[in-house]
Amino acid sequence: MPINIPKQLPARGILEEENIFVMDLERAHTQDIRPLKIVIMNLMPDKERTETQLLRLLGNSPLQVSITFLHTATHKSKNVEASHLNQFYNTFDNIKDKKFDGMIITGAPIEQLPFEEVDYWEELTEIMEWSKTHVTSVLHICWGAQAALYYHYGIGKFELPKKCTGVYRHYVQNPTVELVRGFDEEFLAPHSRYTSTSLEEVEASDDLLTLSVSEHNEPFLILSKDEKHVMITGHLEYDARTLGDEYKRDTKRGLEADIPENYYPGDDPNQKPLHRWRSHAHLLFTNWLNYYVYQETPFEWD
Repeated sequence: MPINIPKQLPARGILEEENIFVMDLERAHTQDIRPLKIVIMNLMPDKERTETQLLRLLGNSPLQVSITFLHTATHKSKNVEASHLNQFYNTFDNIKDKKFDGMIITGAPIEQLPFEEVDYWEELTEIMEWSKTHVTSVLHICWGAQAALYYHYGIGKFELPKKCTGVYRHYVQNPTVELVRGFDEEFLAPHSRYTSTSLEEVEASDDLLTLSVSEHNEPFLILSKDEKHVMITGHLEYDARTLGDEYKRDTKRGLEADIPENYYPGDDPNQKPLHRWRSHAHLLFTNWLNYYVYQETPFEWD
């Protein structure tokens, strides 16, 4: 089934070239189908790229999915045209009276700041509190996962000696849990962050279950025991070029940027990186949509 997106959204052309079934909202409204309503809080600076990455994964499902994009009202994005936000995005005030089957809160390149010093932290906490009663399941990515762990469960983050950037091995801890159904016992996933979360603190929580850890013994996939929240501490949604583009961006800025680990063949930035985590990215999003959104959400919200 298709994902329902606006006809003029730039991601549409890319998705159609990849043979992903997309449908504009006007056509979707003529079909007698109850689509899953997913709201995406996009905090990433390159919003159009993140839109494409997430829609690519949400579109690989037999379920029809209708997308609403959110941006912050209390923070002005510097890397996207205001016309793009005005045409394709909402602010929280526009949607706070609605209910959604699922929500995604993305990462953001601000993890070195204390949470309370993020200029939109108060707005985000209001949205996370709202999600408790207005969303069936919430998927949190990277900094979004750290924010959820801190706000909902009181688990903080700590700074790493240097940026964690690369593609790393991960190991499934609880293979019978539906979120990791079909996962290999060992799989790859990319990371791009300056901070981390304590595995000991996560496992000490009565409310959380660790589903996967990285080769550095850090939590990667975390599920709340009420199945309301999914936290991913890395970036399974990244395409094959994203880590390389971030590396080149940082070097152009004169930053001391390390080559992403286990990313380029032979660690040679002149080589084309391979997309070695694609299948598990699709599987994770499909499992989330099926088991934690579709099978849990009411057909009609009260």
